[in-house]
Amino acid sequence: MDRTVSCCFTGHRPDKLPWGTREDDPRCLALKERLDRAVERAYAAGCRHFLCGMARGCDLYFAQAVLDLRARRPDVTLEGVRPCESQADRWPEEERARYQAILDQCDYETLVQHHYDRFCMMRRNRYMVDRSARIIAVYDGVPRGGTAQTLAYALRCGLETDILELEGEP
Repeated sequence: MDRTVSCCFTGHRPDKLPWGTREDDPRCLALKERLDRAVERAYAAGCRHFLCGMARGCDLYFAQAVLDLRARRPDVTLEGVRPCESQADRWPEEERARYQAILDQCDYETLVQHHYDRFCMMRRNRYMVDRSARIIAVYDGVPRGGTAQTLAYALRCGLETDILELEGEP
């Protein structure tokens, strides 16, 4: 896939979201709207291929936003980038079903490695950044963790960035 038309994503899991898993929270609904607009901006900037790390929380919100865009723009493709085969094995059943439903709709699926190790998430994140010209990030500003590391790597690599700040308490 051509890097110049590719956009990846990084963002937080439910444990770092002020609303946790309560997706009916107004802050979550507002974030999903902002993600929809960010995906539209990426499309307007020429991105047609979107890479998603398929983690719980913001990654799956992003994947859904891309699938919604693809329903309107058939030239859009979604690549589900899995860090390892067991990624969703310990998730709650409802989230595993959602993960699989999204994965089933991906145009491409990439498995970074077969078995989990402590570096597989970082390898997944670098795979996505190395194949993208743009990154959309949902970021709370805390300078540690996978989202911060991925965003820092993307900035070092010169990717165009669209950072959506995570809003706290209402």
